[in-house]
Amino acid sequence: MSIRPSVGPVQHPALQKHLTQRAANVQNRIADAITRFAGSMAFVYISIIWFGLWIGLRVEKYPFGLLTMIVSLEAIFLSTFVMISQNRADEKRQVLADNQWKIVQFEEAQNDQLIELSKQILELTKAIHAVATTLQGQSGS
Repeated sequence: MSIRPSVGPVQHPALQKHLTQRAANVQNRIADAITRFAGSMAFVYISIIWFGLWIGLRVEKYPFGLLTMIVSLEAIFLSTFVMISQNRADEKRQVLADNQWKIVQFEEAQNDQLIELSKQILELTKAIHAVATTLQGQSGS
């Protein structure tokens, strides 16, 4: 599941509204920025350099207790941001599903109206045929 923003502007109006509402919250913008960065190759390169320098410059002695704690904390926060990203994706899917459901309900109402109109047309057609048959019977006698 990608946490990167879509390429180009969002086309769907329901998603555009959702993203605008989401962007209004500072915490959401911060979480989105961190998630975007943590899911990038730049983050991987910085981590490699950071850990390489930590070990290479012998900031602490083996078994690297502080480094282990830092990496553990980093893993905790990154997993939290992955869950935030999944929640964000779920929200987008829900917005689209809700919008689709509204469309389905609208189309169903239109179909019901069309069926009712078709029934009325059928009844009128039968009435016209009945009148025409009656008129033919009267003119033939």
